[in-house]
Amino acid sequence: MATDAPPPEGGTDPSRAQPTTEAFIEVQEGAEFSDLRRAHRSFAFPLTVAFVSWYLLYVLLCNYAGDFMATKVVGNINVALVLGLAQFATTFLIAWLYSRHANAKLDPKAAAIKSRMEADA
Repeated sequence: MATDAPPPEGGTDPSRAQPTTEAFIEVQEGAEFSDLRRAHRSFAFPLTVAFVSWYLLYVLLCNYAGDFMATKVVGNINVALVLGLAQFATTFLIAWLYSRHANAKLDPKAAAIKSRMEADA
């Protein structure tokens, strides 16, 4: 990952003008930022609800369905172990899906907003 050269000794890089607070507020209230926020929320909220529900189901099954969770699947591997390991697999799956979603939909929109703000500053 390439980094920018350090700023001059004064503390800030004079070649990069910073947007004003008003510019940030204007962008935040704009349609482009609303679209970015909607794209994030439409992915993140449903997956969060689904994963938390899946996790709570696992906890409830462990507490109240002990006989079911103790059912042997193969050898000494029971349903509780399989579902517990599936929690890890689900976590990695969601992270991978979010990464793909962010790269395809969120990052281009955010980069467009950023470049427009830097150009206007």
